[in-house]
Amino acid sequence: MRSDLMKKGIERAPHRSLLKAMGYTDSEIEKPIIGVANSANEIVPGHIHLHEIARAVKDGIRSAGGLPIEFSTIAVCDGLAMGHLGMKYSLCSRELIADSVETMVMAHPFDGLVLIPNCDKSVPGMLMVALRLNIPAILISGGPMLAGYFQGEALDLISVFEAVGSFASGKITEERLKLLEDNACPGYGSCSGMFTANSMNCLSEALGMALPGNGTIPAVMAERKRLAKYAGVKIMELYQKNIRPRDIAVLTAFKNAIRVEMALGASTNTVLHLPAIAKEAKVELDLELFNQISKTTPNLCRLSPAGTFHLEDLHRAGGIAAIMSELTRKNLINLKTMTVTGRTLGENIRGAKVLNNEVIRPVEKPYSAEGGLAILKGNLAPEGAVVKQSAVASEMLEHTGAARVFESEEEAMVAIMKRKIRKGEILVIRYEGPKGGPGMREMLSPTSAIAGIGLDKEVALLTDGRFSGGTRGAAIGHISPEAAEGGPIAIVHNGDLIEINIPKRELNLKLTAEEIKKRLSLWKVHQPKIKEGYLARYSKQVSSANTGAVLKE
Repeated sequence: MRSDLMKKGIERAPHRSLLKAMGYTDSEIEKPIIGVANSANEIVPGHIHLHEIARAVKDGIRSAGGLPIEFSTIAVCDGLAMGHLGMKYSLCSRELIADSVETMVMAHPFDGLVLIPNCDKSVPGMLMVALRLNIPAILISGGPMLAGYFQGEALDLISVFEAVGSFASGKITEERLKLLEDNACPGYGSCSGMFTANSMNCLSEALGMALPGNGTIPAVMAERKRLAKYAGVKIMELYQKNIRPRDIAVLTAFKNAIRVEMALGASTNTVLHLPAIAKEAKVELDLELFNQISKTTPNLCRLSPAGTFHLEDLHRAGGIAAIMSELTRKNLINLKTMTVTGRTLGENIRGAKVLNNEVIRPVEKPYSAEGGLAILKGNLAPEGAVVKQSAVASEMLEHTGAARVFESEEEAMVAIMKRKIRKGEILVIRYEGPKGGPGMREMLSPTSAIAGIGLDKEVALLTDGRFSGGTRGAAIGHISPEAAEGGPIAIVHNGDLIEINIPKRELNLKLTAEEIKKRLSLWKVHQPKIKEGYLARYSKQVSSANTGAVLKE
């Protein structure tokens, strides 16, 4: 046992004494010790109930003969951090989460690890550290929030963000805005659409690192607690069989995850997180792989923000297992990959069926023949950019417009809320990348405001920052190289023509190569926006978005 390093032998009597100080008995100390990494807190709606999940996990571990020991880590609520300085800390919290769990597991040599995240960066952060440590590990999330309802209409957090724009443009009253605010988020869980948190929790299943149902069982259901108990039982089986994360998260498993990502129309943030997780698994994921898989994967689901369905609808329709089962009808899933159930993916999904053909379309009648995400390249994004094409209006898939340049999200938001945006324009928000932001903020406020005003079919947004999984419209993010690294986005001028062609996967500045070269030669490095603290250190170490915004070696 790995935990023998701190508990076995005469010389470890002091260590056993410290364990006994916490009430552990001799017989408990002799058992395999399983770390339970819990990201519960009282500021994130998706995490406020995670102590209940942890209790269920620990019950499962004890019933299977292990000793569970719980410890905590951080989590950021992207919704509450949105639109202000706090969002700069969201993406970089992923590295802190991974590092903090690594610290606890290396300082106290656990025999196995159960990871309990739920929202945005906590899921990829915990998957990263599981692959880094490579001891038996399983992930169990807290589950999605139920959709809200008002006057018979399903609502979610994005409904409220977009309502802000609708109110600013005079389309709704302040009273209606308040009613939407009161009804959109009815209880705890990760926000109810196919946003980043739920995207990553669903892809954890496809990757094989979480049990079937992890991505879709609502947070409020007793079934979620039963799944947590089962995760506690399964970690003991993984320990006994010595099945480790790198036995599971191999290249074919990542390809399965990308397939499901495309079928779901998952968050663009998954294109940041999957390469970062793969790096820890010693697997290389090039952006071009995402395009190759997207081209051959039918988009079967249109959940909010791309459609009206929510995670509870996906769960009732058969969940991720049903999606993978449907994809196997075109031989698009590798069924031989190992999973945390101790069985292959094929064994896990045997018998899974689609129970609602609108929520999960048949492969013969998909919403679109291509996947939900696309990687664009061109002289404006030589190293790539990403768009959720399933949430783009058909009239904006090909669009040429004049650039309207903003040096920050705040500048853009002021112009949008004052209704100073003209139809056909392409808003360029720069110096918001991993290094330049720093922290690569999500731009949910401007995209939602534009949708609320009613311009999402006439205005595009480009940024070296990120967009929320809740963003819809022609919103193209992760433009690499970013402005702070001297990428071409740094030399765009107001009025320059930009051509977007999503079907051809192209994003180009309509300037000659000579003019681009001339402007780049005149570009000057900007002073960092933040000069002290964690963000200052992060901006010096972080890599480009096209490599997952990981910290440089």
